[in-house]
Amino acid sequence: MSDRQRPSALPKYVQIAELLIRDIASGRLADGARLPPERELAESLGIAVGTLRHALEVLVEKALLERVQGSGNYVRARADVSSVYSFLRIERLQGGGLPTAEVLSIDHMAAPAQARFRSPNGFRFRRLRFMDRVPAAMEEIWLDGAVTDAVDKDAVSESLYLYYSDVLGIVITSAEDRVNIASVPSWVDGRFGLKAGDMAGYIERTGRAQTGEIVEFSMTWFDPHQINYVSRLGKS
Repeated sequence: MSDRQRPSALPKYVQIAELLIRDIASGRLADGARLPPERELAESLGIAVGTLRHALEVLVEKALLERVQGSGNYVRARADVSSVYSFLRIERLQGGGLPTAEVLSIDHMAAPAQARFRSPNGFRFRRLRFMDRVPAAMEEIWLDGAVTDAVDKDAVSESLYLYYSDVLGIVITSAEDRVNIASVPSWVDGRFGLKAGDMAGYIERTGRAQTGEIVEFSMTWFDPHQINYVSRLGKS
């Protein structure tokens, strides 16, 4: 299904801006690097020049890009840049990558004990995560049922954190990740590179809102042949 057909898809210029932000964070676009001419870059990304310029404006606003008249666009790398995917820690093996996701199901049901929610119930989101359109991870994400009585499936974006903030008024301000290996679950999508029972990279995340309360618990099984878990600390 194309982005145009999916109302939950992020606008194309936001996707491109996020791709460039992640490329800067991963070092694929180094500080001081000059981007290719806009028409050439737009063609390589398969988008219109106008869409690219809109995306570049986002980077300018975040002080990640400097436009020099008559010379071009230059990367200005900096730490702690706000981003739709600020908490996303998986990247392509070569670094970076454009994240998108397809929701497979949304269910209201009893929450797992390890979620440690206030409510015994929660909303379970199962998704297939893509990186640069390559199936890369299976995700099971739980939202505390104490947060909301209902989830608007039509409003759920590819970024759940964006949905949380824009629709529910919740901001995930901290998260704890536990990284290990685990077998792929039985509900795995057939497009994923691994089969049920295969060993995969595994991430358990507990997310806390601005109140300090746990509101999200997630489990991610990722294909190590496609992506890495990456956490950057300190200044590069």
